[in-house]
Amino acid sequence: MRQILLELLENSGQLDPRTIFLRMAVGTGIAFFIYLSYMISHEGSIYSKKFNVSLMALTTVTTAVMIVIGNNIALSLGMVGALSIVRFRTAIKDSRDTVYIFWAIVVGICCGAGDFLVAGSGSAFTFLVLLIFGRIKNDDRLLLIIRTARANEERVEALIFQYYARKANLRVKNTTDTTVEFIYELSRRTMGRMEKDRKGAQARKSITDALYEIGGMEYCNLVMQNDEISS
Repeated sequence: MRQILLELLENSGQLDPRTIFLRMAVGTGIAFFIYLSYMISHEGSIYSKKFNVSLMALTTVTTAVMIVIGNNIALSLGMVGALSIVRFRTAIKDSRDTVYIFWAIVVGICCGAGDFLVAGSGSAFTFLVLLIFGRIKNDDRLLLIIRTARANEERVEALIFQYYARKANLRVKNTTDTTVEFIYELSRRTMGRMEKDRKGAQARKSITDALYEIGGMEYCNLVMQNDEISS
């Protein structure tokens, strides 16, 4: 039994150059589709060209590693032990980046093992899903930032409740001896409805005009909160 295990571990199972080239070529081809998918779904300031190129390199490197360890049991065990002590601390700006990292690794594993059908069909479905849904952004939130004198604290809270009722969520409230700062979260739908009411039959002053009439107002800012800003 011991002799059988030793022979199994020493069996390297060398591949011919044609097979190696074919697996690397297929892996590189699918890596290009990953590149295109990431570029399309991350269009804007959040797009990182360096990270996109790294995804292609990750696919080809994983393919090469799988070609080596897939035909040598002893080397595969050593590779698992070596990779177990490696720590990756790359900051992930977008949760979708994690999907692309796993996609690149899975494609490399499939191509390195010769499972081209799994790599191709899986990548096609993943490409379509990310192409259709990958450009969805959380841009429906608005932040209303108000800084005023501490004496106006109750008046500002009452005015916000009068305009938005419970649809304005207080996220931050910072106070000092003389000033107070409010950060309210509003939806785009709420702001649009208020704009229609202001121009329609229920015409009234805008929220900024009403706030500045209180007096002692330092600033009143309306900021759009989306994925690109939060990242």
